[in-house]
Amino acid sequence: MADWNERYSRGEQIIKEPMPLLVRVARELKPGRALDLACGTGRHAIFLAERGWQVVAVDASHVGIEIAKATARVRSVEVDWRVADLERGEFEIEPGAYDLICVFYYLQRDLFQKIRASVKPGGLAIAAIHTVDDSLDIKPMNPAFLLQPSELRAEFRGWEILHDYEGKPGEEGHQRRTAEIVARKK
Repeated sequence: MADWNERYSRGEQIIKEPMPLLVRVARELKPGRALDLACGTGRHAIFLAERGWQVVAVDASHVGIEIAKATARVRSVEVDWRVADLERGEFEIEPGAYDLICVFYYLQRDLFQKIRASVKPGGLAIAAIHTVDDSLDIKPMNPAFLLQPSELRAEFRGWEILHDYEGKPGEEGHQRRTAEIVARKK
């Protein structure tokens, strides 16, 4: 986590606008309870809170959370910010507690089962995660942090798939191939 704390301290990786995918989906939803996993500097949590959602946002970077808190204060929104390392199990995801769970550009495979259990029936899971793509001549990532083709879709088998995409990322600043999904729990 020191790496992300250092990046945020240097002002790197601070994206202020929410992902277009989340903006499109949230526009159609009635606010409820949301969980933003690996929230970074809070852009998605703040966006949802501004639209009336009760948001819990979790990240292992204390620097990222401090930036998020400051931004939320300026924008006059409340979010339940949590500094917790998801990989170490420092945050318990409450089963059946959320109308919406989002995770963007973070992969921890054992979280999918917890996400599926924690979304209420009729609620949504939204994710965008980098995938393996050998055709790109960019800095290699640890393959453990990259999805295989169709892997994200398979994690939500049995859910109503509202959006399913693999290809060029739908957001500026990301070059690596991305898998996106919006799935409704039946």
